[in-house]
Amino acid sequence: DLAAENLTLTLAATGTFRSVRRPDAGLFFDRNGLLLLSDAEFRSTLSGIVGQQPFLSVFAADPGLGGVLETVQLGMMGLSGGHTELRMLTGAFDAISTTIEAALKGPVKPLSWRMLLSEQAPSRLDLRRLILIQPRLDFTALQPGAAAIDLVRKTGRDLGLTPDNDISLRLTGPVPLADEEFATVAEGAAINTAGTLLVVILLLFAALRSWKLVSAVIITLLAGLVITAGFGLVMVREYNLISVAFAVLFVGLGVDFSIQLAVRYRDMRLARPALFPAIREATLGMARPLLLASTSTAIGFLAFLPTSFKGVSELGLIAGSGMMIAFAASMILLPALLAILSPPVETQPIRYVWLSGADHFIERHRRVILAVTGIVFLAGLPLLGALRFDSDPMNLRDARVESVATFLDLGRDSDTSPMTLDVITPSVEAAKALALRISALPEVARVASIATFVPDAQEARLEAIKDAAILIDTVLDPINRKAARGQSAMLAEIAQTRKALAMGLSATDASADPSGAASLRRLDQALASLAAASPDLYRRGEIALTAGIEPMLARLRSIFEAAPITLSDVPTEIRNDWVSKDGRARLEILPREDMTDPDAMRRFVRAVSALAPGSTGAPVTIIESGKTVVESFIIAAVLALTMITLLLYGVLRRVQDVVVTLVPLVIAVLMSLQAAVLLGIPLNFANIIALPLMCGVSVAFHIYYVIAWRQGSTEVLASSLTRAVFFSALTTATAFGSLWLSSHPGTASMGKLLTLSLFFTMLAAFVFVPAFLGTPPAHQDAQKSE
Repeated sequence: DLAAENLTLTLAATGTFRSVRRPDAGLFFDRNGLLLLSDAEFRSTLSGIVGQQPFLSVFAADPGLGGVLETVQLGMMGLSGGHTELRMLTGAFDAISTTIEAALKGPVKPLSWRMLLSEQAPSRLDLRRLILIQPRLDFTALQPGAAAIDLVRKTGRDLGLTPDNDISLRLTGPVPLADEEFATVAEGAAINTAGTLLVVILLLFAALRSWKLVSAVIITLLAGLVITAGFGLVMVREYNLISVAFAVLFVGLGVDFSIQLAVRYRDMRLARPALFPAIREATLGMARPLLLASTSTAIGFLAFLPTSFKGVSELGLIAGSGMMIAFAASMILLPALLAILSPPVETQPIRYVWLSGADHFIERHRRVILAVTGIVFLAGLPLLGALRFDSDPMNLRDARVESVATFLDLGRDSDTSPMTLDVITPSVEAAKALALRISALPEVARVASIATFVPDAQEARLEAIKDAAILIDTVLDPINRKAARGQSAMLAEIAQTRKALAMGLSATDASADPSGAASLRRLDQALASLAAASPDLYRRGEIALTAGIEPMLARLRSIFEAAPITLSDVPTEIRNDWVSKDGRARLEILPREDMTDPDAMRRFVRAVSALAPGSTGAPVTIIESGKTVVESFIIAAVLALTMITLLLYGVLRRVQDVVVTLVPLVIAVLMSLQAAVLLGIPLNFANIIALPLMCGVSVAFHIYYVIAWRQGSTEVLASSLTRAVFFSALTTATAFGSLWLSSHPGTASMGKLLTLSLFFTMLAAFVFVPAFLGTPPAHQDAQKSE
């Protein structure tokens, strides 16, 4: 209480916050706390206070160290008289010993007499205090709440609110969650990006075998990235945590076009040593497949545009435009760079001759390969029924971050759960009637409203408080009070207490209760150390033992000043939370079950919505936004597939060729989702963008083989095309893998699913597509003519 009050007052005094207040403290709660308790809590609390009369009378008469020592002596008298068992005293004695020992060695840690005299162990809520802070945000900074958060933390440290003093200060809420999520995304981003670029450069060298070629591709890639970034800012004005992922996607996918052209150039340069003819033939030869691949990939991104998910819609617009920019850069800038840099003449074959055996094997066993693929695919179809969408945005955050951990921790207690529902009713009376109906639901823990602060049946409780006050008034306000005494005057009292402890120890059977005997010896030693301490250390020990006594007595005195509560007695800042100026009243509905369970959340929302269709709150937002996003992305995937189909037909002009391009695509996408179920990777707000993107990426890789097949290539795996596709896939996998390594769980899940889809895309491209294509048309015609 003292820590929370000090922090609240200090922060409010700075004048840098919109508001700083404690929702669970103040004169209203001090006076009327008993009236606001449940029936069971009211009875146990009131009887507990009355039962502590002997100790309270001692503290009221002497709230200093003398009172503490007298309570110890009273305990020993009860033990000697057989009225008290030693086990009933050991908890209090150990607490006193711990407090003295800590004060003589380090910072003062005041003893909570309120908790010590309670008949029940403190609950989690008893040991927590909430402070609601509305900061002024600086939206010119990358983390708008950073200054406010830093000020809160610094103030807490200055006030000694640290674990060293047994106090933890933890922040959560929209501002810390947003700022720390940005910090999580940014964590290791520079190292991750540098590592990704280094791996991409090494892969490019392995594919191109010339630093001049690598330099040309890198310059082309960076130029396209810069142009896309600038173009994106023109279109959306600012990036968010999702749309900024365009950079990684551009590197992973955009580099494919440059690799394809560069490898074709190497192939042409081997056959025709002249530089310009090789560049011209490579550029003209790759124009059609690259245009088709880039357009299909762009369609996969642009299919995000109709979705209502702003971040993903913007990502689709930027990345889709980026694919066309990457194509233009590969067709215009890369050939110019090759002409300027003039890479050396090729002397070794570019194609993988050793893969000719694989081509022949696939051709001979294509029926078996297709059958096995079909069986595995069909066997995995039931897994798609277990594919789930995780709509809880908290699962996309790092649970180790303080704001997230605190949010989840609060959610474990129904009294502090942020996962509540709100209902607006026409009036206070309507709120009371609806609250009764909702409270009866098994999914609801309790319902809070303005009526919570104006409880029913106050008369009976006030009468009980009045009766208790007759017994306790003289205890809390004794006629004779003892004056404060200094260290020298208290030495005799400490000696008297130690004598009582010695007598109790001699009368105790140590073998029957070894822990109790150890507790008495420990307290005796602690008091001896206190008596022998210097004046400064003695004062610290005294403060630690007695600082909590006066606040406890003041709180008890306030409790017995309770009076009938009406709506007008409720403080304005509390009333404004529950009743609007026009008389409408709010209900806050707290769940009984754990809201981290999606099924429990749906049951909670469904039950409350049946009685209050206008209910809103985080659970409703999570469920409804999940439905909206899933529906939007299904539309995006269907749209992407439809547009790609039309594109393929418009270019290939044969239904058979369109089918042999799309069937491997569909199989690769669905097998990726089947594998995601087996690996326990659910769809979420971040990785669901992979669904329409998978369509574009799959076509981009498969189309190269389809066009080569249409041109009569009989050994597609052994051709230079496979070298380009293989290294292009590795660079794409590197970019996606860098997402996987992100500290941000949402970004990492995106990387996982994209990498998984890329694996099945390549498996289809290298095995299933050649088997599915069969003998190329030109070759078939040649065989017939023979």
